[in-house]
Amino acid sequence: MSAPSLASLAAFDVDHTLTRRDCVLPFLRRVAGDLAVLQAGARHLPILTQVALRRADRDAAKAALLGSIFAGRVAGDIAAKGRAHAHDTYVNWMRPDTLARLRWHQTQGHPTALVSASLGAYLHPLGELLGVDHVFCTELEHDDQTGALTGRMLGRNCRGPEKVARLEKFLGRPEAVWAYGDSAGDTEMLAWADHAYLIRKNMTISIQPETRA
Repeated sequence: MSAPSLASLAAFDVDHTLTRRDCVLPFLRRVAGDLAVLQAGARHLPILTQVALRRADRDAAKAALLGSIFAGRVAGDIAAKGRAHAHDTYVNWMRPDTLARLRWHQTQGHPTALVSASLGAYLHPLGELLGVDHVFCTELEHDDQTGALTGRMLGRNCRGPEKVARLEKFLGRPEAVWAYGDSAGDTEMLAWADHAYLIRKNMTISIQPETRA
């Protein structure tokens, strides 16, 4: 079955694009507490250091850290914490400039999507609060029989080329695409778009030239 054809799409990264800060670490702390997060970081310090030096795969490091934090936890409890985290993010951490762009697209009738390596536990309820049409993110696997999380990602980390792969798989190639991102993890999505916007920490939206052939 082919993906639906859309006339337009506005795709937004989340952390440091729609929000003023990273949302993943605060969620890990909400789930496990500061001490457990510090212990998990210490346990995986070698690979995290290699990532910082750009000598190791970010996805592998993320998988290791998520495994330490989430394995064995009850999926329903994580979902409840995710809803609370989404509410706090929506109330306290949104960037007014890019949020205004999201609202503008919605008033124009453009379908909107969150496309992020952030975790689905809070990104899906955040998407509901924002009123977006689609959410593509990193999902946590759970055991249907026990209701516990396995600690593994369900599918790939939604970063880099995976962002475009998800969009094309589920939405095809819309006739006009706007994309908003802030980091190297958004490079492919920005290049895929007709109208690409690079978000900087202390600046308003910076427009990139069209890069898609």
